[in-house]
Amino acid sequence: MAQRERRTPGFLPAGAVLFLAGVLLSVYWHPEPRLHLLPFALRIAALLIAAWAAVRRRSLTVWIFWAMLAGIELGLDAPATAVHLRVLGDLFLRMIKTIVAPLILGSLITGVAAQGSAKGIGRLGLKSLVYFEVLTTLALFIGLAAINISKAGVGLAVPQQMAASGIALPPPVPPLSWEQFLLHIVPENIAKSVAENQILQVAVFAVIFGIALGRLPEAKRAPLLRVAESLTETMFQFTNIVMYFAPIGVGAALAYTVGHSGLGVMVNLGKLLLTLYLALAAFAVLVLLPVALLARVPVRRFLRAVSEPATIAFATSTSEAAMPRAMEAMEALGVPRRIVSFVIPAGYSFNLDGSTLYLALASIFVAQAAGLSMGWKQQLMMVATLMLTSKGVAGVPRATLVVLLATASTFRLPVEPIFLILGIDAVMDMGRTTINVVGNCLASVVVARWEGEFGSEDPSSGAISALEG
Repeated sequence: MAQRERRTPGFLPAGAVLFLAGVLLSVYWHPEPRLHLLPFALRIAALLIAAWAAVRRRSLTVWIFWAMLAGIELGLDAPATAVHLRVLGDLFLRMIKTIVAPLILGSLITGVAAQGSAKGIGRLGLKSLVYFEVLTTLALFIGLAAINISKAGVGLAVPQQMAASGIALPPPVPPLSWEQFLLHIVPENIAKSVAENQILQVAVFAVIFGIALGRLPEAKRAPLLRVAESLTETMFQFTNIVMYFAPIGVGAALAYTVGHSGLGVMVNLGKLLLTLYLALAAFAVLVLLPVALLARVPVRRFLRAVSEPATIAFATSTSEAAMPRAMEAMEALGVPRRIVSFVIPAGYSFNLDGSTLYLALASIFVAQAAGLSMGWKQQLMMVATLMLTSKGVAGVPRATLVVLLATASTFRLPVEPIFLILGIDAVMDMGRTTINVVGNCLASVVVARWEGEFGSEDPSSGAISALEG
């Protein structure tokens, strides 16, 4: 049984290749009448193979991938029916939107207050946070550069789709002066900010509230901190529940998109996917590798140690699943336990390199797909916003969708192009989560080097066995 389980994942890429072949034949091949059903037969066979793999693996990511294929098929074969499924995609987006403010409020308060209470490791915390902010900022700029070079969203003509559906386009994003921007980010009423989904204002409030909470004595801080932690954990579970609806929402979104616009949108989605993975590779080569070399990290040993946590992250699309193994592996590599136990968990809130790169890239894709022109000044303002709103969303698969919707709301971008991104989000999530885990593991080694404590203590036997295993 275990052997069959290991072989099951191979059926998923086989089904994807077969489905792609069927789609390409439908677009570019004009067979004689007796062969005209061949592309359709290939696609149906691919769906059956992918469904079998999904049933055996029982993975939400696999089911989302299958729903993506099924949505494309429905859009191709029954476009009149597919366009009426838009409501299911809308339902999914509405459920995600309800999570935005509570999740960011609770997670940021918890993360900042926890840092503020760690007085005994203040220097370590400061070094870690400086490192996190520098790396995530570089990731944002690489994502921004990549999407401006590839222009993956240009030509998608989403405004025409929205007009045909009777949806009013949002007004153009007006240029903001720096005075207006500063006024806009400070909330005058936190309840109003939450009600209007002004996530940047919620994030600013949460950061200041977390700092204030961290300054209180333990006896007074603990009750409120437990409330914030409980709120955060509840919203994580809320998100997990909502994500069970993701296959239906994603499938319906793609069915509507293909049924309404045809297969032309898949070209833009392919460009977006390629842009993301090239940008992640550029970040690894241009940022992570030089950092490792400057910090004198033993690169080969590090790659061997991080390989298993990275594989877990890629397969599950969640950083949290890889965290226990990552901490053991870094301790076995030579990072003292006190540094590992601080840097890696803190990095899960403040050092999501892959997710922040994706958010910059996807936000501009949304604007490009909607035909909205954003100058460099507005794009830099968006980056400044993402520096705050991208913090504290680890632990939930596809939680970046929450921040993407929040960014679209803050900058008055239409959510319509997000329907398209949903279709390939599961595939993109695998890459960005892997970079998140590798980046946090590297952070622990760099900080240990910075503190002069790398290799200063013997790792536990459990950590050694984890690395050898």
